[in-house]
Amino acid sequence: QVQLVESGGGLVQAGGSLRLSCVASGRTFSSYAMGWFRQAPGKEREFVATINWTGGSTYYADSVKGRFTISRDNAKNTVYLQMNSLKREDTAVYYCAFRFAAAWSVRGYEYNYWGQGTQVTVSS
Repeated sequence: QVQLVESGGGLVQAGGSLRLSCVASGRTFSSYAMGWFRQAPGKEREFVATINWTGGSTYYADSVKGRFTISRDNAKNTVYLQMNSLKREDTAVYYCAFRFAAAWSVRGYEYNYWGQGTQVTVSS
């Protein structure tokens, strides 16, 4: 069993920044890939960013590429999502996810555990 707890969400003006954190417990965090997904009201969940077990390989959705950065600190069992130049369309509940594999994935169904989500609201 893996528990994931996200934090760092909030209300921010367009153009601003936020950093989300996700702390994992219950399993050897450093051996597995992690991902961030988001779900806006009335929309389906979508992929945002993913990172492999070492942190040496990452992948981003086109909509956030160049603005968001995913990283991890295996010593702290934590994955981060640095979000810069935020836009109103980034408003959503953001979820971190844990995958029982070393390589990253953009597919939500390939993740085994999910956090409870943290709300990010971007105002104009």
